[in-house]
Amino acid sequence: MTQPKRLTVEHDIDVAAPADEVFALIRDVERWPQLLTSIIHVDRHVDPGAPEGTDTVRLWGVRGHAGVRAWTAHRRVDADRMRIEFDNEPPPPGARASTGTWTVVGDASGGCRVYLCHEIDPGDADAATNLRVTTEFGRQTRLQLDELKRTAERGKELDQLILSFEDPLFISGAVEDAWAILYEADRWVERIPHVSRIEMTEDVPNIQFFDMDTMTPDGRAHTTRSVRVCFPHDLIVYKQLQLPPLLSAHTGHWRFVPTPEGIIASARHTVTIKPEALSLLGPDTTVDGARRYARRVLSANSMKNLQIAKAYAEERAHG
Repeated sequence: MTQPKRLTVEHDIDVAAPADEVFALIRDVERWPQLLTSIIHVDRHVDPGAPEGTDTVRLWGVRGHAGVRAWTAHRRVDADRMRIEFDNEPPPPGARASTGTWTVVGDASGGCRVYLCHEIDPGDADAATNLRVTTEFGRQTRLQLDELKRTAERGKELDQLILSFEDPLFISGAVEDAWAILYEADRWVERIPHVSRIEMTEDVPNIQFFDMDTMTPDGRAHTTRSVRVCFPHDLIVYKQLQLPPLLSAHTGHWRFVPTPEGIIASARHTVTIKPEALSLLGPDTTVDGARRYARRVLSANSMKNLQIAKAYAEERAHG
């Protein structure tokens, strides 16, 4: 039996939010790690010589319990038609090529319908492989649409729930030494006081998963699971997959910027407060109070890590 030359997977969803706002969420791919569960990191590049409305996006996404897939999407954005076309390189396993489109169509009620369509070239794959590929594409498509809907329909509330900040520290030492402290997470129990347990795997170089028990400065114990993508010796990006009770999302990075005098190391956090968990901090806790608490606790712990990296690098540099 002849196999189809193209496989099509398309799903749509109604969203009770203005079409232009929903399209902006889809277009602003750099926000996806905070808004979409499967996306860890996004690196967007615009070539000055490329046609208007085109860009290249490098994405890293979680697959399964301990897998990461990286791919590049070449996008063509038509803001007037609220349509984004993209090509994925490499295509997901089981496909020879894949392209797709996001389309947003406004409706009379002030909401919209969002369509996400994938066109897959299966190559010479057999029927069982085609079924597996289309099933996985369908599952991922529905998840993305569901999360997009929840995000868009929260509107301005979400702006207040998301907190993002970055704390820098100057280090007079070698970047490789400062990097080592933060990269070697499997040694944090012996190096970092607020970490009491960590179990780390790095089956693929520079892709780390770890389960960790920590203590906040006010004595609260948390167990989290994180994935990290490491870019020696410049950047370590992370996403928490199992979160403390107060948060519904937590992403961030450790960045190392060399200067003529030394290194600027910085810790960045972006968190989404979970409003139904505010009472964990006290019966009268507000979102503003939870933001202040998250900033204080996260800054305190990450600055301890940076101070340890600083002491280690400077001791090795200056004796």
